[in-house]
Amino acid sequence: MKPDNAIDYLEFPSKDLEATKTFFTALAGWRFQDYGPEYTAFDDGKATGGFYLSKAVSSADQGAPVVVLYHTQREVTHARGSELGGRITQEIFSFPGGRRFQFAEPGGSEFAFWSE
Repeated sequence: MKPDNAIDYLEFPSKDLEATKTFFTALAGWRFQDYGPEYTAFDDGKATGGFYLSKAVSSADQGAPVVVLYHTQREVTHARGSELGGRITQEIFSFPGGRRFQFAEPGGSEFAFWSE
């Protein structure tokens, strides 16, 4: 049984679902299941969610929440994400407890990676 009031599923906009799927499959090993031409669900092994086709995208500059992913090899992920078509929106910076960077995936929505 799932706990009441816990975040259960996240959905994000994407201007290009195929590019989004290719990017996260290669970068993070996510698995995808399509539900028609305008929606795809993902499973990262721990969390699930989906991407829906949209002209608008999610970005911190517009006040949207930023989902922050964890990876022990932050610099490798930074370089690989750029190689795969991600656009760095904020270079690596320090904060109490670690360092992170932010990027827009090829479908346009913004995410971040951090590590200690």
